[in-house]
Amino acid sequence: MSDSQSSSKQIRAHVLVSGKVQGVGYRASAWDMARLLKLNGWVRNLRDGRVEAVFEGSHSKVEEMIRWCHQGSPAANVKEVVVEYELPEGLQGFEVSRSR
Repeated sequence: MSDSQSSSKQIRAHVLVSGKVQGVGYRASAWDMARLLKLNGWVRNLRDGRVEAVFEGSHSKVEEMIRWCHQGSPAANVKEVVVEYELPEGLQGFEVSRSR
């Protein structure tokens, strides 16, 4: 497979982010970055203080988003990012969901 084929293959990453990631604009910043990268998926707060997100798109763009998650919004203090790769579901658009 050529580099252009591997970079255009769609992947899905399910991400859990721990640290000071709620009340610091993390979800809004993630939405901005995901839209900039033209990714599909969603982001939401969890009751335990973590942020959960799903990103679908090209391998290179999803990996760039995961790298962003380690830093997050300017006021965030990210402690851990756990990534699990799953089969893409063909999500359309990117949204900020209500807390779960």
